[in-house]
Amino acid sequence: MNAIKIMVKGWVKVLPFYLLTLLPLFASCSSENEVESEWHDWQERNDAATAQWAADNSLKKIKCFSKDASVAGKNSDYIYVKVLEQGSGTEAPLYTDTVRVAFQGRLIPSTNYPKGFMFTYTYLGDFNWNTIGTSDGVSWKNGFSTAVQNMHIGDRWLVYIPYDLMYGAGSDTGYPSYSNMIFDIALVDFWHPGEKRPAFKARQK
Repeated sequence: MNAIKIMVKGWVKVLPFYLLTLLPLFASCSSENEVESEWHDWQERNDAATAQWAADNSLKKIKCFSKDASVAGKNSDYIYVKVLEQGSGTEAPLYTDTVRVAFQGRLIPSTNYPKGFMFTYTYLGDFNWNTIGTSDGVSWKNGFSTAVQNMHIGDRWLVYIPYDLMYGAGSDTGYPSYSNMIFDIALVDFWHPGEKRPAFKARQK
């Protein structure tokens, strides 16, 4: 089964891991030990963040679409959502649909990045539904796909995703191993296989 195809609004900027590890050097005269401490105990810190999200009753809890819905599962089987804007759409995308989204992706906060290192984005600055262009489609992991399959057009969510639902322990992905990811996602449009959408034209709600 093919992954959901995502048409991103704006151009996708992805910062590779080698830049992520070098940026603290340019920000200050940090020692080698300070640079290493940026990601010290990274798995433990990300596990603690997941536990904190799971315990936060203000967040919406959604089980990953690829997990067995008949059992409770563990904290890392879920994404955790803060609704920033609620759209008026009534349908949600299917796994085989194409979606058009805008997003920013960050890691959890660390020493030199108190808001979390922004490793990918389709826009910078304040979010604005009217100022984001369009570019080619990309595929994402289960956590991101779970989010968009539960969104309606006009929804904008802050989505907290455990590393098990993204890149896990992978060390050759361009991200630190065991990295939870936090996405600010806006669903602009979606369509089913075989349907066409003119550029910048939103689906009727």
